[in-house]
Amino acid sequence: MRVIVCGAGQVGTTIARHLATEGIDITILDVDPEQARRADESYDVRGIVGHASHPEVLERAGARDADMLIAVTRSDEVNMVACQVAYSLFNVRRRIARVRHHGYLEPIWEKLYATDQLPIDVIISPEIEVANGIARRLKTPGAFDTVSLAGGRVRLIGLHCNTGSCSAVGRRLSELPAILREQSFVMVAVIRDGRTFVPQGDHRIERGDDVYIVAQPSKIDALMAFFGHREDVARRVIIVGGGNVGLNLAKRLAGSAPSVSLKIIEHSRERARFISSELGESAIVLQGDALDRDVLLEAHVQAAETIIAVTNDDETNIFASVLAKREGCARAITLVNKRSYEPLLPSFGIDTVVSPSAITISTILRHVRHRSVSALYTLREDFGEVIEATATKGSRLVSGNLREIGLPEGMLIGAIVRDGDVIIPTGETRVQPGDSIIAVVTYRALRKAEAMLASRESGL
Repeated sequence: MRVIVCGAGQVGTTIARHLATEGIDITILDVDPEQARRADESYDVRGIVGHASHPEVLERAGARDADMLIAVTRSDEVNMVACQVAYSLFNVRRRIARVRHHGYLEPIWEKLYATDQLPIDVIISPEIEVANGIARRLKTPGAFDTVSLAGGRVRLIGLHCNTGSCSAVGRRLSELPAILREQSFVMVAVIRDGRTFVPQGDHRIERGDDVYIVAQPSKIDALMAFFGHREDVARRVIIVGGGNVGLNLAKRLAGSAPSVSLKIIEHSRERARFISSELGESAIVLQGDALDRDVLLEAHVQAAETIIAVTNDDETNIFASVLAKREGCARAITLVNKRSYEPLLPSFGIDTVVSPSAITISTILRHVRHRSVSALYTLREDFGEVIEATATKGSRLVSGNLREIGLPEGMLIGAIVRDGDVIIPTGETRVQPGDSIIAVVTYRALRKAEAMLASRESGL
């Protein structure tokens, strides 16, 4: 597969690096010579200097032979035109664009992206996706991550095993169903001392582990309690940063949870006035520096259950979260772009880290994977992903029970959805054609997992 990535910023280079490690032929282009040079020298990709929307630049980048174009420059308009040129002049089959301005994303304008207009197959809006992801986390207090899969029938949750009441600590995974009196979940990943792995039945849970669990929504409350989490849903929330993420999140909370007392701290006076006019009486907007203790106290941070720091500056987000928790705020959700900060954040007391680049990668990779994959969520950029895929007739996946078919090491099935019913599988469970499976797949096992999903009859 050959892919052109337009834009060598943080999102573009992360995508390029990620796809290149899978053996995909990547060309990345940027108008900034230094950005293009750095990408060319740092990763196994080809860097080109030029405007992404110019035909001669796309031709130089190999658009005539490209299978996909991913446009993630800083300009919505450049991204749109790049997709148009790629389709009209070079017949690139798949075109993905990042579009950030809300005016382009209103449902009433969706016809704009039809094939005979602006032919964009997939529109990515990281700010909206990040806001949606944070809103989901607020509904499951105690979980540092939560994703709905299979049309809401299955949920993936991430839990810290750091409380004294976590009943799983010291137990082997194989012991847990008997303790819970049912096979109600599958633990698909464990993060321990910065290392992530797919656990086996004889692995013990240790205090300080972070675990990812697949379960039915009806079982979540009991599982949360078993793992020592009985936090209440936040009723007093402070958002730091009134940019696109903060404003989208505030609007979502105002619409879906009107009982939440919502305050926003925004540094820019002009922006503060704008978001105040947008939100009306649904939120209190404070203009000031969130790193100023007096501003935090004015927002009554000591009485808030959750602070959500989503400015454009990682350091501001981190230190605003730390200061808020020091003043008594119960929980911190923090947006962080730089991966190098990730190992440090648990020691700061930050409960949940949100990575825009990880969300963007998840959206894009779904369109690169085997066509049976309908949804995808990146757990960690250096580990693997949780996929939702359809089992096909003739694939090895349906050739026997899970113990017999030889799932590759690094692939674990967490749930099966059959005719609307959820099955939490054991080794004796057999997948049937047409079933939806929820599985974790490490990047080392990716090619073998795709072979497991592929139909032998069709050769796909």
